[in-house]
Amino acid sequence: MTHPPSVDQLARSLKHHGLPHPILVEIARSAIASDQVGNIDALVNQRKRRLLMPVINATGVLLHTNLGRAPVGVEVEPRYSNLELNLETGQRGSRQQTIGDTLATLCGAEAAMVVNNCAGAVLLTLAALAAGKGVAVSRGEMVEIGGGFRIPDVMNQSGARLVEVGTTNRSRLSDFTTAYETNPDMAMVLKVHRSNYEIVGFTEDVSVEALTSVGVPVIADIGSGLLDAACPWLAGPPPIWLADEPAAKQTLEAGADLVLFSGDKLFGGPQAGIIAGSKELVQRCSSHPLARALRPGSLVMHALQSVAMSYLDRQGDEIPFWRMVATKQSDLVDRAERVANSTNDKVTAVETKAVPGGGTLPTVTFPSYGVTVEGDITSALRSNDRPIIARVEQNRTYVDLRTVDPNDDDELIQALMTASTSPTSKNPQSNDGASS
Repeated sequence: MTHPPSVDQLARSLKHHGLPHPILVEIARSAIASDQVGNIDALVNQRKRRLLMPVINATGVLLHTNLGRAPVGVEVEPRYSNLELNLETGQRGSRQQTIGDTLATLCGAEAAMVVNNCAGAVLLTLAALAAGKGVAVSRGEMVEIGGGFRIPDVMNQSGARLVEVGTTNRSRLSDFTTAYETNPDMAMVLKVHRSNYEIVGFTEDVSVEALTSVGVPVIADIGSGLLDAACPWLAGPPPIWLADEPAAKQTLEAGADLVLFSGDKLFGGPQAGIIAGSKELVQRCSSHPLARALRPGSLVMHALQSVAMSYLDRQGDEIPFWRMVATKQSDLVDRAERVANSTNDKVTAVETKAVPGGGTLPTVTFPSYGVTVEGDITSALRSNDRPIIARVEQNRTYVDLRTVDPNDDDELIQALMTASTSPTSKNPQSNDGASS
């Protein structure tokens, strides 16, 4: 009878995979129990691929939720920082002050603060400013974001009371003034940007400027995080596709008391929620107990500061999202032809369409270019040392170069050479990269 190998010996034989010994012990124990010792290298590789790792986004979805949305990098030396130290007084400071001052300058606001995401910004604002009171929201703006989270649910958790206004397709200023008159405890109007859907046809909406006449603070959740409609960080005029997108600076100029937006969408930074506007209201939010529970760590603060400085220096090319947006179609064509010519006759250059993704601008597409291969080779591309995520349409694999860094083209070529000569997947209906 053959005895199973020692768990410890088997784990030590896997040391070359580079995983910590306790993880290798778990894999070895599982392999022995399931009689998979002969397949243990594959089990180790499966475990390694459950770790966070860099991937190549070839989907054409610029803000891909499954891939971390906006690509952002920050290099921070392993040193202490003045995260909560006032260097002038030597006393304890606020982690919000430095980044808050910078973001306020960026938005043209009196003050700003940061939490972990935009849903957190909404939750904190409602809890700090409207707990136990009414909040008016148009029925056409009671949105649901990814993961099934809904504005009414977030409001319920905050302790505020939802006051529904108007109808799904039409809300008027008179609806809000009536709501105020019939709800004496109404604390604010919450205007929510419909960033992941549109309502067209027989519609009517109320502007931020008009809402300021209701008599309570106006809080605008602009969602996607466009800072300034003029886009001064770009070399040319603002992109046409941003024409109807609300921007933080203009929303505040229109009279909003606070704007709330994401850090990892059109802002192009790390996941964060930014609250900017009235100094008094920001202070009330920052002093609420939830502010501590929702605060981000120093790495997020460093990354936000880095992106903010690029905006203030008007260096949009330093922000990967805006660099991808601004890439010329002719440059993408040249790269696609090089990739196709450097592989084999199964890989051909093709015009594609990229999308913003991340629940933003649902009807917008960008002209783009990439390569295509017959069949579904997405599984083979994902097995690359640095996984390549592509998309499948009508049993063809598409690699969109707008979301691929030019420095990754050579790695992409090698992966396509290997994947395009391997058997195609038996699942032509898969659609890797479709989620945004």
